[in-house]
Amino acid sequence: MKFGVNTWVWVSPLTTDELAKLAPQIADMGFDWIEIPIEGTSDVDYAQAARIIRDAGLGVSVCAAMGPDRDLIHPDASIRENGAAYLRHCIDAVHTLGGTNIVGPLYSSVGRVWQQTPDERAQDLDVLVKQLSALAQYAGDRGVVLCVEPLNRFETSFINLATQAIEIVDRVGHPACQIMLDTFHMNIEERSLGEAIRAVGSRLRHVHACENDRGAPGSGHVPWADVAQALKDIGYDGPVVIESFTNKVKSIARAAAIWRPLAASQDALAADGLAFLKQLLA
Repeated sequence: MKFGVNTWVWVSPLTTDELAKLAPQIADMGFDWIEIPIEGTSDVDYAQAARIIRDAGLGVSVCAAMGPDRDLIHPDASIRENGAAYLRHCIDAVHTLGGTNIVGPLYSSVGRVWQQTPDERAQDLDVLVKQLSALAQYAGDRGVVLCVEPLNRFETSFINLATQAIEIVDRVGHPACQIMLDTFHMNIEERSLGEAIRAVGSRLRHVHACENDRGAPGSGHVPWADVAQALKDIGYDGPVVIESFTNKVKSIARAAAIWRPLAASQDALAADGLAFLKQLLA
């Protein structure tokens, strides 16, 4: 199992210069893995970033930032195509970086919620399956895996549950389209985190570990023993990445509703979370 951290813990947006400072620091803290969010498509020089990450001895994944103009099921065809083009960019980026997984809500803009009839939902699912099928083919040709993430009901009205992600991935039916689970979102939506993980089973390719308040894993009331047992039951041995955010960057704080510090420092959030996860899972 690899233990990682998303650079959103410290900065937004990530740039090549910020990465050059953060990657050695993350490695020195004892992490095996770094997760790179792609906000602007020109923020990072991926070839240079690959060297920085390789020199730090870290594994790497990419986290998609699905904004209002990046939406695979939007009624506007131009927005759907822009979302697909953005994800192709992310696929190429993680390939250049030397990684495999691209993770996130790879279906709709974060924060877009709308009421659907069953027929409308069925139509949106058909559109998404078609989009993800084409993207999975593109990803698979480059050795990349799309990891679809359910979000909580306040951030999307479309995919909230592991069972809903399973339906999509099974309909796509391509090995390059799998699932990511995030304990923050699961803690809101799932009746049992362990049962959700076991239901996903071999489709699980990535885990975000975050406390119920977005703080350091182990500092709140997420049922971590249940999570650990379920991961053991399915034989999960992939990345476990701490994803949190800093309230010092106003744009990301507003998007993620981070209104107060979640730890004594961002370094402490990462270090304390890593120590807990290693004790729990290593």
